[in-house]
Amino acid sequence: MKDQDLKEGLESFKKHFSAMEAHMKAHIIGQDEIVKHVLYAIVAGGHVLLEGPPGLGKTELVKQLSKVFALPFSRIQFTPDLMPSDIIGATMIENAQNLTLTFQKGPIFNSLILADEINRGTPKTQSALLEGMQEYTVTVDQTTHQLPDPFFVMATKNPLDMEGTFPLPEAQLDRFMFNLVIELPSKKALVDILKMTTVSSRDTLEKPIFEATSLKEMKHLAEQVIVSDEIMSEAVALMMRTHPDQSDSEQIVKYVKCGVSPRGVQSLIKASRVKALSEGRYHVSREDISALAKPCFRHRIFTNYHAYGDHITTDDLIQELTKG
Repeated sequence: MKDQDLKEGLESFKKHFSAMEAHMKAHIIGQDEIVKHVLYAIVAGGHVLLEGPPGLGKTELVKQLSKVFALPFSRIQFTPDLMPSDIIGATMIENAQNLTLTFQKGPIFNSLILADEINRGTPKTQSALLEGMQEYTVTVDQTTHQLPDPFFVMATKNPLDMEGTFPLPEAQLDRFMFNLVIELPSKKALVDILKMTTVSSRDTLEKPIFEATSLKEMKHLAEQVIVSDEIMSEAVALMMRTHPDQSDSEQIVKYVKCGVSPRGVQSLIKASRVKALSEGRYHVSREDISALAKPCFRHRIFTNYHAYGDHITTDDLIQELTKG
């Protein structure tokens, strides 16, 4: 890429990202870091697992994303009686006389999916998302159907009420680029939320900020961001240090039974490229790797009973690995 094209690409990306971020922050009050990380993920082509109690704007977050890009949005409420066909769709009889069969698409055939309280669905239903999240296709009756491009899944978990839930298996957790933890906003932010939500008002976004093609262009530009061999090696070394049989950290050896998969470090590099571009840089730095290690790794490190007994979290372990 020529220097002039590179400069124009950087300026265009930063301008677009800032416009997205400004709109999202105007509607999602008090969750600036969450907003930024969700934008990193959608531009990088990843998915997000969001943990937090009800009423903190998770649904609104995806709705506003759909308005920014004019992308079709669907919300799937996971319950124990939800079936895979309720997500993917099913082959139906269209004409009873001629027995004509047709495939009726399910809600997964939208660009933005909110999988609400995904851990309330049975493992069989949870797995219905797996192929779509990884391959961007779904297979029904030996026929493969292509999902929209772009395709983004944000799944939520309620950490407070665990009765009647089904923990996500490691394979499904690994499909998420980020695991974000949403917390109660500050008192000032809550006052601003009340002012915005307790009066009748019309959404000020009359038309999308960008077309879906703009998102694809941003993703393509991010894929070209330079990651030096040194930074790549440091990211891999950080991933390897999360494994007890490869780590020089006493805490990892004591508290971890399984570390981060290669898909975790892939997510880290992809997200770091987007972060660098959003800050006007065409190269990934050590600071980018350290800043995104927690959301990329926290759901990919599996601790043992010693960690549970000593109240050690995966965030504590990642903090120990990235300090200094």
